[in-house]
Formats: sequence, C-alpha cells, structure tokens
Amino acid sequence: MDIRLDDLRGPEIAALLQEHLDDMKLHSPPESIHALDLDKLRQPDISFWTLWQDGELLGCGAIRQLDVTHGEIKSMRTSMRHRRKGVAARMLRHILDEAARRGYHRLSLETGSPAAFTPARELYARFGFVPCGPFADYAEDPYSVFMTREL
Repeated sequence: MDIRLDDLRGPEIAALLQEHLDDMKLHSPPESIHALDLDKLRQPDISFWTLWQDGELLGCGAIRQLDVTHGEIKSMRTSMRHRRKGVAARMLRHILDEAARRGYHRLSLETGSPAAFTPARELYARFGFVPCGPFADYAEDPYSVFMTREL
C-alpha cells in the first residue's frame, strides 16, 4: 500500500469523498455531519493523504492543525470495496506518525455515535484513543463521539 500526499484534484478522490458524504447522510441528520467536502479540505491547515494499491484508491485520511500542539483527524475513509483489509489501520498509523513528527502533543477526532460507526470507534480505541468532550469548534451532539490521544 502506497500513501501519497494528495492535492484533492483526481476523480477517484472526488468519488470516494462523495461516497463518504452520502454514507454520513444515511446515519446522521445534516446538522450533525462534520465531514468536509473537497473545497473545505483544500485549506492550508489540512494535510490530506490517499492510500493506493495497484493503481486503485483504497482510502484516505487527513490532519487538520488546530494549534502547534494539537491536531484533528479528518476524512478517514476506506472505500466500501476495500473494507476489512487493514486500510484504515495503515492510514491511522501514518497519521499518528505524522502527528508525532510535527511535534503534536495530542490528536483528537469526531466520529458518529450510531451503530454504523462502531467499527471506526473500535479502531480508534485499539490505537489508544479515549472518549473526551467536544474540542475546537464542536459542541455536544447526540450523534457525535469525541476521542483523543496523547502523543
């Protein structure tokens, strides 16, 4: 699996992010969807990576810098066709390594509370993330679970 810093201009990533947004709409009301679209991901405080194998896009993930010591995981997604193959774990290891390289002290995330998000919550817990309260500009939301990890 090859991880690349991505400029968010390819049709494959546009399709994967649309799949991500469509899936979020199935499980959360609009006001509780915190997934970012292409334009919002193209901000200077966000670094975005894609994971490829044999020319096929398997997944993606990003870090948003909240401040010089705190990052947020954004847009973690594995293509529906490549679930249960270690794609998300590989991307999460990359993001954790990058956060440490940047000198962050903490990495946080927001994910969903409905049952459809159980695999994501379990993945993050296996990597040492623990529940926390809202951070950055988030507010309490029954459809959100906030997690963090000290680095």
